Amino acid sequence: MGMYDEDREVQLTEEFVILPDQTSDDTDAGWGEHAQRNDDRLLAERPPHWD
Repeated sequence: MGMYDEDREVQLTEEFVILPDQTSDDTDAGWGEHAQRNDDRLLAERPPHWD
């Protein structure tokens, strides 16, 4: 009849990537902007009840 799926050997590796974690258009460079970090501003504006 032919080959059955159960008879096929499938090689799985850790190197196989289906989709990237972040696409290039989801970055500052993708929007034509310079990379910027706003960690200091976010920490300064942290609500008091978070402490």
